[in-house]
Amino acid sequence: MKEHRGRLTKDGIRIYEQSDFAGMHTAGALAARILDDVAIHVFPGQSTAEIDRLITQMVEDAGATSATIGYKGYQHASCISVNHVVCHGIPGDKKLKDGDILNIDVTVIVDGWFGDTSRMYVAGKLPRKAERLIQVTHDALFKGIEMVKPGNTFGDIGHAIQAYVEAHRMSVVRDFCGHGLGRVFHAPPNVLHYGRPGTGAKLEEGMFFTIEPMVNLGRPETKTLADDWTAVTRDKSLSAQFEHSVGVTADGVEIFTLSPGGKYHPTYSS
Repeated sequence: MKEHRGRLTKDGIRIYEQSDFAGMHTAGALAARILDDVAIHVFPGQSTAEIDRLITQMVEDAGATSATIGYKGYQHASCISVNHVVCHGIPGDKKLKDGDILNIDVTVIVDGWFGDTSRMYVAGKLPRKAERLIQVTHDALFKGIEMVKPGNTFGDIGHAIQAYVEAHRMSVVRDFCGHGLGRVFHAPPNVLHYGRPGTGAKLEEGMFFTIEPMVNLGRPETKTLADDWTAVTRDKSLSAQFEHSVGVTADGVEIFTLSPGGKYHPTYSS
């Protein structure tokens, strides 16, 4: 779908209008609700292909469109990344084992607006080491979101995430980043999850983008497998990710993809 709304900054970042926030909230809420509803289907013995089938059905039942089916040849309504898979894991027949951690990433299109979000889940009992990784990743995302307000820079976001993660002796993946979105799936800017304060483009009211840090227990390096999608940690260490879509307001930030049921963290009590 072509992008027509708002104006572009000198960095090529689209500035949306106040009326556009409603469309992003609607799309984001659906993506978040789907991730809420799929939580009960994550358990030992379940396949990621079945989880993806359920998500595909949820998108269809909502009258929405999956942004990922057909995107650059991808054929699934979700990316499901297990254990040392950093991102873009392809759903398949392999069964989840007790203690596996996984990121499920869903993007839907509602009335032309893109809602993009991901969060962590656990099959069975959450191992202590994985729990710590997930907590740091979750909290790092919100450290980044706290930096979102007019006048700050994208470097401020990246620095807040990087400083928090590295203080916990973990590493931020540098090979993948967040992105602008709205009536397109991916657009400027690239939202890095590391950086120096005061660098990069300045945030302005009406910018829409994702923040989606990937954090490794080991080193930050990744490699992409032969399927040209699946990215894994080079040292086989565990990786975690959380993602929200956000909009810059006059005095701060709105999160479009908040969990309706408070299930954004895998230790929520059902």
